[in-house]
Amino acid sequence: MTRVVAYSDGFNLYFGLKQSRFKRYYWLDVAALARSLLKPGQQLLATHYFSARIRDNGRNVADQKRQKDYLEALAVQGVRCQFGHYLEKQRKCLVCHATWQDYEEKMTDVNIAIQLMTDAFDDVFDVALVISGDSDLTTPIRRVRERFPAKRVIVAFPPQRHSKALKQHANGYLAISENKLRASQLPDRLIKPDGYVLTRPDTWR
Repeated sequence: MTRVVAYSDGFNLYFGLKQSRFKRYYWLDVAALARSLLKPGQQLLATHYFSARIRDNGRNVADQKRQKDYLEALAVQGVRCQFGHYLEKQRKCLVCHATWQDYEEKMTDVNIAIQLMTDAFDDVFDVALVISGDSDLTTPIRRVRERFPAKRVIVAFPPQRHSKALKQHANGYLAISENKLRASQLPDRLIKPDGYVLTRPDTWR
């Protein structure tokens, strides 16, 4: 049996769904999605999900709640979540020169790279399934292939996300279809071990 580990870039996936106006698929079971992409003879051993928790800006309580419930729902399904952080950054309008504070996500690509390399050295997988279209992951993918030529790295591009560099350096690639997203939704209600019930947000239907 060929061992597969999936590495899902939460931000790349989310913005691909958002750009495609696929809000109804936000309640996505990334482990089920990864399993749907396997070939015969392959077994999914683990699914990692990389993101960052939304920072409180005084106006986004509902957004924070939706993300918190979603991350907990993934954990109930056995997905291993790892988090980066947001860095405060000042933006400036080039037209009116107004300035405002914004936040930029940091460390997701670094965390994916470290987990991918660590798992390769620990011989955790035969095939790494990278769900992302972020070209920043080109170097770790290339290094894994150079150091471990017997291992394969397959890139699964979220909707509206593609990278020529990733296509060039991975062993193979595919585009995630809407049918796969539709068939890989979490149950509308999940019960945590402590009995708390997680439900799909009404706006994600």
